[in-house]
Amino acid sequence: MKQPILVGALSACLVIGPTLPARAQSTPAAPAPDMLPKHVTPAMDKSVQRGLAYLAKTQTQDGNWVNSRDGAAYPVSMAALAGMAFLANGNTTSRGPYAENVRKVVHYILGNVQPNGLICGPGQEQGRPMYGHGFSMLFLASAYGMETDDRTRTAMRKVIEKAIDLTARGQSNIGGWTYIPGGGDEGSVTVTQIQGLRAAQNAGFTVPKGVIEEAVRYLERCKTPEGGIQYAFHSPTGPRLAISAAAIATLYNAGEYDSKLADDCMNYVWKNFKQSKEDWNAFGHGFYAHLYAAQAFYQAGDEYWDDYFPENREKILKMQAGDGSWNGDGIGPVYGTACALIILQLPYKFLPIFQR
Repeated sequence: MKQPILVGALSACLVIGPTLPARAQSTPAAPAPDMLPKHVTPAMDKSVQRGLAYLAKTQTQDGNWVNSRDGAAYPVSMAALAGMAFLANGNTTSRGPYAENVRKVVHYILGNVQPNGLICGPGQEQGRPMYGHGFSMLFLASAYGMETDDRTRTAMRKVIEKAIDLTARGQSNIGGWTYIPGGGDEGSVTVTQIQGLRAAQNAGFTVPKGVIEEAVRYLERCKTPEGGIQYAFHSPTGPRLAISAAAIATLYNAGEYDSKLADDCMNYVWKNFKQSKEDWNAFGHGFYAHLYAAQAFYQAGDEYWDDYFPENREKILKMQAGDGSWNGDGIGPVYGTACALIILQLPYKFLPIFQR
């Protein structure tokens, strides 16, 4: 995708006085090495804590990250991704050193819902609101089951239900989604909607029959002879590694573990990752590609994960800045930090959406 956007795009923020919550002022003591999950080292655990502390100290009182360029351009998208990074560490709105930060994200997103159910920030997220909508649905659905405040839980339920309806109504006639509801279809937006819908379904919400199935068929329509997924159905320009990796993760989310599409896509992605293992950005949009590829390899089992994670864990640690952030794909530090933290924290197993 040509646009310098978040995802495909993602393939492709005035500080109001952010402060760390009292419980997050000191970094939690690192677990003993024998208590850490497989492939998680003390150095990695320390790096994760530095990244979480960076997100906490740069979050505004309103719950967003508009003090950075990516948070200003895509406020809802960045808030939702950062929120997922906190959840992936085991934090909820009522438990954990970053509970206050999770609460702020929840209330910020709940405050940015349009009458039609679209979740988006001021300026419509640079004209591409469906990214933030999908990420927000994923975050809210992931946090919903852990919410203990009845009023907040009710508000979350209403927003999630409206978000599901908006996504269902915005699906194209061939099963995909693009930057705005009902505006067409392309791969990177489609995978955000599938993952958000699946997280909502996992949380007990009803997704209209056939929506996810049609979305899976859309990915099948976009499959290329190489086994990967092209940018869009009407854009036969060859497979895109980042979108193909995202497709695998979302196919697994949809329960398509043994489908031929998932197998062919995994073969394509794994082959290309192995051939370019020395170059993090070999196919462009490295953080985006690895965000989804890591999910795919983790869910595929130890044969893939044991080969992929240790080496790429070390690459991620080397890219961390002195302040604890990562500058992902040139988009910005909130995006990069959130992506890096989600990848690194997959072994902690706190989020069902990322588990097989």
